[in-house]
Parts: sequence; structure tokens; C-alpha cells
Amino acid sequence: MEIFRLLPGSSPLLISVPHAGLYVPPEIRARMEDYALCLPDTDRHVDRLYDFAQELGAWILIATHNRYVIDLNRPTDGTVLYPGENNTELVPLTDFDLQPIYRSGQAPDLTEQQVRIQKYWQPYHDCLRQTLAAIRDQYGLALLYDAHSIPAEVPRFFEGRLADLNLGSADGQAACPELVARLSHVCHQTEAYSAVVDGRFKGGYITRTYGDPAHHIHAVQMELVQATYMEEKGARPYRTDLAASIQPVLRTLLVSMLEWAKEKTA
Repeated sequence: MEIFRLLPGSSPLLISVPHAGLYVPPEIRARMEDYALCLPDTDRHVDRLYDFAQELGAWILIATHNRYVIDLNRPTDGTVLYPGENNTELVPLTDFDLQPIYRSGQAPDLTEQQVRIQKYWQPYHDCLRQTLAAIRDQYGLALLYDAHSIPAEVPRFFEGRLADLNLGSADGQAACPELVARLSHVCHQTEAYSAVVDGRFKGGYITRTYGDPAHHIHAVQMELVQATYMEEKGARPYRTDLAASIQPVLRTLLVSMLEWAKEKTA
């Protein structure tokens, strides 16, 4: 089973989709609790939601393996991304409801976690880093859009209902402030969806690590409430009617990034 799929593009924009994968190797599935086998914490359908981006010339990097195998948006050294908040692990041991993912005595030990880093985490990040470098070399700069989604209500991470559009730039450290301001304007100008910038979700490991404005790589993360494009309960199907409303907003965000890049490299 391939670790990821890289769809080549013709622009300076790379979309990373690290949490939409549904594959779990059989030897791991066999040790998981039954309720965890439905993979409830997956960023379901995000790859489908953004498939229009190929028309814009975006590169798209999509992880195939589920985040329960390893979380590609976490550092390998265990650094806490959100101090003082509840954080998930590099190799998750509990789900978003704090239920154990593995049966008693079946959780991966440190040796197995290191194997997963080398087998699953490292190849994705090698491709991400190399693709960004190649894009920057070709266009003079690179844009990274890390695409995520989450249920509207997850008490483990935040109180109440999350804003629909959660744009993160690591408090302005991962992207040029001018670019972030443009994207913020797009998020806030739509009346149909609520939005916040650098709120609860400021950007995970990918945004913070690869966003390097001083070296012409600008990264943002979008944490999108799943209710904007899918059902959050049951089989969690994709809703084309809902997606048809949110996709124009997402398209405007991506187009704004590309227009800004064009201005900077003109």
C-alpha cells in the first residue's frame, strides 16, 4: 500500500492532506478496539472536498494511512504543540473522546512507534519538504495550505461549537502577514460561515515547520468544521449539497494565495 499520493501541479501552491487516509494495516487493526475500527477521528472526504484545486494548478499531497497509524501533523520528539491544552499524540493511544484505541496490553511500545516513524511519517515529510523546495526553485516562492477538518463540537479540545473556518498561521510566523490578512478577509467576508484566525487551531507541526517566510515558503492551516460539507454522525457521508456552498469560499482562499504569489514574483 502506497504511503501517500502526490498529484503534480503547475503553480506554486501545494495542498497537504495528512489526515484523510482510511487505511490501517491488518496487523494494527487486529489490536484495535471495535469502536476504533470505524476511525472516527479521520478528516473524512477532505481530499474529495479539495479536488477542484487541481483546476487551479495546485499540487496535492494526500496521505493514505489513517492518523491512528501515525499522526503526520505531530513532531517526532514529543514537543507539545498547544501548551496548557489537551493534545493528541504522535501515535494516538486514545480517540477524541479519550477512549483507548487499542485493546488492553496491545498498544504500540516505543520500539514500534519508532518503526512507524521511519515507515510512515518520514516518507510523507521527505516528499513534502522536497516538493516545496522544487516549487520554490521553479517559482521563486512556495505556498503550503495544510487542509484539515474536525467535528463542530469536541469537548476534549474546546468548549462549545467551533467556528466553521479556522485559519492558522502560527500567530503570523508561518506566512507573510499581508498574505494572512488577505485570507482572513476572505474568511470573514462570507455571512454563511463563522471564522477565526489563529484561534484554538494555530497550525500544527506541518504549518509551523515548513512555513518559513524568510526563505520564501508561506504556510497556513485550515481547520474546517465537518458539518460544512458532510454528516458528522453515523456513516459520515459526504454531502454534495453542503460542499457546493463551502467550496466557493475555499476556492477563493486558494485563488487569493495564488494571486498574492503572482504579485510577489512579478
